[in-house]
Amino acid sequence: MRQFSASHFYTIISCLVWPAVFCGGLIGAYFAFQSSSHLMWFNVVYLSVVAVIAFFEWLMPYEETWRKKDGETFNDIAHTLLNKGGVQLAAALGASAPMAVATVALPAFASPLDIWPHAWPLFIQVVLGLVVAEFGLYWAHRLAHEKNSLWRFHALHHSVERLWVINTGRFHVIDSVIKIALSQIPLYVFGAPLPVFLWIGAVTAFIGLLTHCNIDVKTGALDWLFSTPRLHRWHHSKLLDEGNTNYGENLVLWDQVFGSYFNPPRPSSTQIGISGRVARTFWGQLVQPFTTKGYREIMGRKPKQPATFEGQNRSTDAGVTMPVPSGADSIPAE
Repeated sequence: MRQFSASHFYTIISCLVWPAVFCGGLIGAYFAFQSSSHLMWFNVVYLSVVAVIAFFEWLMPYEETWRKKDGETFNDIAHTLLNKGGVQLAAALGASAPMAVATVALPAFASPLDIWPHAWPLFIQVVLGLVVAEFGLYWAHRLAHEKNSLWRFHALHHSVERLWVINTGRFHVIDSVIKIALSQIPLYVFGAPLPVFLWIGAVTAFIGLLTHCNIDVKTGALDWLFSTPRLHRWHHSKLLDEGNTNYGENLVLWDQVFGSYFNPPRPSSTQIGISGRVARTFWGQLVQPFTTKGYREIMGRKPKQPATFEGQNRSTDAGVTMPVPSGADSIPAE
């Protein structure tokens, strides 16, 4: 394996894996969308891409220690199915919930503006749709890092200590709903057609898998346009100055516009996670953000304790509490 990682062939594969998997997924999505059961066949393609990524994670991992079990595999899969795929089993690992919503809702929705450029080539419409949707995704993501009321839900995604294809969809349901709303509502208002929604969903699904993969890929110039594994590993860093960057879900356009793009010339971080802690069980993780105790655990804040002072006994100081550290100082933002 060491000889393989030092070979020229390894370098070539490292450069080709990301674009090959991404383009392969989109080609598969094209044929899926041409079928009468486009959601079902898209999920077949999606799961095939998961299998390919899992193979390369075994063959050429970026971080060897991330291959070790962390006890969160069941929770990662459960969150992906419930929070990204809704109740439909066909959503498999959860990529097609936004597609399903658009498929059902769009025919019944009358746009108040209908200013979408329907006459443009579909490819250009999809690019425009990505830019519009990414603006909502960017601010949903950034605010989830900057506002404690939203971080309580988003912290679940950042609580992992290894990145791999399975925890791509590890999001709290509230976090997912906010992202879908802010990214899709503008497209409804502008009157975007269903194919635009489907292709944005496909791009988001495959880039999401790739940003979280544990593969030693070299993305080079792609880092200036797309959210790549290299950029997203910085985003998961425990250090605030590194973690509060690269909010883009698919594109890094808005990171560059709003000054949150981060890509220093050194290997990206493997020290990921949060200073707080999340519950160990799946249901516990869903409920935790809604309780006072759970909120404090997520924020990394210590429970309030009666303070005692020299020369005073506990009974006379039972009402005095120690100060609580600020959540913004104790957690990394995503």
